[in-house]
Amino acid sequence: MEKIKALIEKYNTIILHGHIRPDGDCIGSQYGLYYLLKENYPNKNIFITGETSEFVSFIGRPSLIDEELFDGALSICLDCAVSERLSDTRFNLSKEVIKIDHHIPVEDYGNYQYVDTTAPACAQIITELYMKYQNEWKLTKEAALALYVGISTDTGRFKFDSVNERTFLAAACLVSHGVDLGYIDNQLSVETLESLKLKGYILSNFKISEHGFAYVTLTREEIERFGVSDEDAAAQVSTISTIEFCPVWAILLEYPNDEIRIRLRSRGPAINLLANEYGGGGHAKASGAKLNSWNDLDVFVQKADQLVFDYKKSL
Repeated sequence: MEKIKALIEKYNTIILHGHIRPDGDCIGSQYGLYYLLKENYPNKNIFITGETSEFVSFIGRPSLIDEELFDGALSICLDCAVSERLSDTRFNLSKEVIKIDHHIPVEDYGNYQYVDTTAPACAQIITELYMKYQNEWKLTKEAALALYVGISTDTGRFKFDSVNERTFLAAACLVSHGVDLGYIDNQLSVETLESLKLKGYILSNFKISEHGFAYVTLTREEIERFGVSDEDAAAQVSTISTIEFCPVWAILLEYPNDEIRIRLRSRGPAINLLANEYGGGGHAKASGAKLNSWNDLDVFVQKADQLVFDYKKSL
């Protein structure tokens, strides 16, 4: 963290990157760090580059910045284990690059890496960066809100077992700086009528394998028929998260250009190795992967089912 602070103070232009299809932690980390730096280094040029997330758009809406801004800049890449998943891969045009992440290390891109896999959210790392220098830095309400949203969404509202004592200390720090919990809950809890109809469809059409792997598939046609965004469709992975005797579950979605992405979750066995087999990765109990085509679905289900079987046998 000393090195991160030193590099922040060294550069006049700092660019904050996030990953493709950003979630609450990605956007929360970007905007939390943005507001933190703008408050404490008002003469520096701070930019956010990347994609927007409608789910947490009340925090802010990133967009791609002009290429000339990278000249002589510092890029800070947040919440992204591998460089190819950054939504703006021009980070290598900057003079120096920092990677700050909490996922299992896959690629040590950039000049410096700060990776803490014990942190359940990248926003927690940014909050702890502030806490380390709170005698020197000020934290605005806007920064605290963004960071709280990042921590809250990536921990399932503090219910995942990745949550630790540090998580609550970080959250308490943010609340003490004016976070409106009711406002955040209202923003994150409201669903569109289209999303509710899709949820009903999922509850009527999910499948369970022989030993307890629950999953649902959504083709491109189905997503478009319900009139929801890809982001809203992917968020439905939590809809089948509480099925008894099903410790592993997934939602498989067909994106444009025939890309099939998997959101894989667990409340028991580690699933990241299975995700690695299918071109993905992530946390031990929350990972992403992909299929080359729907023809690969049966084999994937068999492997997930075997994973559940082995887990139950070990209990």
